Amino acid sequence: MMRDLYIRWMELPEPLPRESYLNRLPVVKYLAEKRIEFHQQVTFFVGENGSGKSTLIEALAVSQRFNPEGGTKNFCFSTENSHSELHAYLRVARGVIRPRDGFFLRAESFYNVATNIDEMDRDPYGIGAPIISNYGGVSLHKQSHGESFLALAENRFGGNGLYILDEPEAALSPRGMIRLMQRMDELVQQNSQFIIATHSPMLLCFPEAEVLQITDREIDSVRFQDTDHYRTTVRFLQNPESAAAEILGRDQP
Repeated sequence: MMRDLYIRWMELPEPLPRESYLNRLPVVKYLAEKRIEFHQQVTFFVGENGSGKSTLIEALAVSQRFNPEGGTKNFCFSTENSHSELHAYLRVARGVIRPRDGFFLRAESFYNVATNIDEMDRDPYGIGAPIISNYGGVSLHKQSHGESFLALAENRFGGNGLYILDEPEAALSPRGMIRLMQRMDELVQQNSQFIIATHSPMLLCFPEAEVLQITDREIDSVRFQDTDHYRTTVRFLQNPESAAAEILGRDQP
């Protein structure tokens, strides 16, 4: 029996201002006509660059009162006001049960999250244990990008949580991706929900996840094997020398 989800669906109940650039994004065009429903504890949004998946993920996170640059709901720093206005128009249906934990990861601004943690721990008026103790005890700036993100997932994510991730694969090696998937599985067993924008064919293979593929025409629930990302990667790896030669316009080996 599927557990109750923290986020059930989202929609745009009214049009955005006509002059808004967001109206050009495929995901916004779709939302203007039909709500997006969530059916599984892990949902992936996949699509080409410019499809709007990261904009949508960001808007969902901000609508749930996460810091736009990432972090928990307790993070309130801001280095640049770059998030879109989409969150202000988004209507989100939440489940009966509220998450006890949560985190919004933006790969492009995770550096800012790490900096803010260090700054808060240097506060002479700080109370209690250092914040970094919840992230493995070592400054995230003293680790590689991939190591710091895995420290976040393996130490800070605590279960019974809503985790909204934007392109987590940007920091990770293939082995790092495997560790992330293992941690995700543990957290799913602990009543967590993941909503993720990704380009990673590996991550899309997560068991029982729903994959929502964004195209110019629609957002469709598809098998991971039917995504452009998976098919392109498989074709390339089946014969990488020929594929690379074709891409570069060279004679076939």
